[in-house]
Amino acid sequence: VQLQASGGGLVQPGGSLRLSCEASGVNFDYYAIGWFRQAPGKKREGVSCIKTSEGSITYGDSVKGRFTTSRDTAENTMYLRMTGLQPEDTAVYYCAVSAGYYAGCNIGMDFWGEGTQVTVSS
Repeated sequence: VQLQASGGGLVQPGGSLRLSCEASGVNFDYYAIGWFRQAPGKKREGVSCIKTSEGSITYGDSVKGRFTTSRDTAENTMYLRMTGLQPEDTAVYYCAVSAGYYAGCNIGMDFWGEGTQVTVSS
C-alpha cells in the first residue's frame, strides 16, 4: 500500500485548499480512510474519517462545517476540501487508511502518506 498526499501550500486566512491523496494497493470499499494533521509542537490530531461499515463521515470539532472529505473509488483518490482556513489550521496534513470493513480511524492506522504542508498566513 502506498499513499501520496499533495495539494498543500501557502494560503491567506479565509482561503481554501483541496488536498488529494492517491492510493495504490487499496480497495476503498474495505478500508477506513482518514485525514490527520500535526502542528509544530502539538500531537497529531484527527481531521476526518470515512468508515466503510457505517457509511459514515465524521470530522474533528475544530474543522466541522469548514472541511469536507470525499473519495473517488474509481480513481483510488481521497480528498480533503478545506475552506475558511485560519492560522491555527497550519500543520502537516496526512492521509491514512486501515484495512478491514469495520476498521475505524485513529493514530494507529495501518498505512500513512508522507504528509503535505499547509500554511495559513497573511
